Amino acid sequence: MSPTHDPPHRNSDSDNATLSHIPTHGTGIHHQDAQDPVYTPYRTFTDNANLDEFIEETPAGEILKTIKSNVTGKLEDHILVTFTINDPENPKNWSKAYKWYITMVVALTCFVVAFASAVITADIGGVVKEFNVSEEVALLTITVFVIGFGLGPLVFAPWSELSGRRIVYAITLGLAVIFIIPGAVADNITTLIVTRAIDGIMFSAPMSLVGGTLADLWRNEERGVPMAAFSAAPFIGPAIGPLVGGFLSDAKGWRWLYWIQLILAGFVWILITFTVPETQASTILARRAAKLRKEKGDTRYVTEQSIDKRPFGERMKLFFFRPLQLLFLEPIVLFISLYMSVLYGLLYMFFVAYPIIYQEGKGYSASTTGLMFIPIAVGVLLSAACSPFVNNHYLTLVEKHGGKPPAEARLIPMMISCWAIPIGLFIFAWTSYPHLSWLGPCLGGFPVGFGFIFLYNSANNYLVDTYQHQAASALAAKTFIRSIWGACTVLFTTQMYHRLGYEWAGTLLAFIGLACCIIPYVFYFKGAAIRKHSKYAYQDPDENIAKDVKGEDKV
Repeated sequence: MSPTHDPPHRNSDSDNATLSHIPTHGTGIHHQDAQDPVYTPYRTFTDNANLDEFIEETPAGEILKTIKSNVTGKLEDHILVTFTINDPENPKNWSKAYKWYITMVVALTCFVVAFASAVITADIGGVVKEFNVSEEVALLTITVFVIGFGLGPLVFAPWSELSGRRIVYAITLGLAVIFIIPGAVADNITTLIVTRAIDGIMFSAPMSLVGGTLADLWRNEERGVPMAAFSAAPFIGPAIGPLVGGFLSDAKGWRWLYWIQLILAGFVWILITFTVPETQASTILARRAAKLRKEKGDTRYVTEQSIDKRPFGERMKLFFFRPLQLLFLEPIVLFISLYMSVLYGLLYMFFVAYPIIYQEGKGYSASTTGLMFIPIAVGVLLSAACSPFVNNHYLTLVEKHGGKPPAEARLIPMMISCWAIPIGLFIFAWTSYPHLSWLGPCLGGFPVGFGFIFLYNSANNYLVDTYQHQAASALAAKTFIRSIWGACTVLFTTQMYHRLGYEWAGTLLAFIGLACCIIPYVFYFKGAAIRKHSKYAYQDPDENIAKDVKGEDKV
């Protein structure tokens, strides 16, 4: 709603209201056109929301509207609170140094969460011996944690849209820290499994909120490198977890795998609670509106979401079911999520496959087996280091398309890096014979780790660009299905390797990865047409979709 263009019309009759022209009585107030419908761009509440509404900047920070009241049934004046021009409270206007600090804090938090999910895999045997349970039961400590990863975002993503990001980070991480303690001192397997389930749910919040936080902070053309930092965290954490856990469990026992989680999680909780401010624009403006109502004694000061006319119950229904709607009704969300699920499941399969190949097959210790994860971490770090080059290439596409490149431009790195996954898996599979050197399977992890970040970074950016007004819900949908699959893989990997053999079990994974390579190519060529007919995909009227990105140079 800038002075130069009107917002797009909504299709929902329930959201329309009659507006009349109200004089602004001055030059500072931007006025809504008399023929425009009431347009509430609050994330997830609306199907066709315009993300620009969250960062609207007007000279006086106010937009005058006349809206039909739900209470009186009469037309009433409202003053919509917006950001002023170059508003210092607009997160997108904060200094790059400050935005990078926040980005690194939330990325570090994601690293700690991923580390916590994987570090206990280094000594599952210790749990088996102490509590006299089967290996499958002990592995439930991983399964329930990862299932929590999938369930938590269905609540935390919409909660963050209602109340802001900061309070969700603080409460969930605080509870996660608390429930690590009973796990570390557990005297039975039930306590351990229950506390791990709670921690998995609580720790899922950062994973589902970080994408929204980065969308709050960075403009589209700037977001590539910050998103790479976030995308690296979920993979570096699991790669480092078994390495640290192997040496720690050999030296101190399995309980210290929980104490190290407590130390790291407590540290990031302090950082994110006391040094990271609220970044969600709608929450910042809601607080500003409340302050103006109090200072000026004028109840007309409101924000877009506060005049959403739908009943609270209907809005909550949209919040909690929107991620599932996107997952099952949107082909882009479904197939990108399935691809990411394959990758995530592969990562958790490695936690079981590496001990089978190295400890069972070659007789190595847990600490030595942990060293075999280093090439995966190196691959992840190297691909993250390449993200500035990928982002620079994307900026050339931004310039070529007049600042509005199609979302499919984000898929170019995915189309190239997808082949690294099956290549690495074939190497891993056919060098895993017990009589062969440790070097083959170890090095096979490098291309897998290298491909992970390009794929995840592209997938996250593609989902955010395609569903930017509902980015948190789209990412929550992806997190849900990938976590459920990742949790399941842990339970059958041992049986799969024992029945198929080391080589053919790995080969099966390689062929699945190879089949998934078709997904980015399909959306690259057909994604624009799919988005055009989507109910939920964001359609920017200025996006240059007429220009296909098919002819662009690859990076």
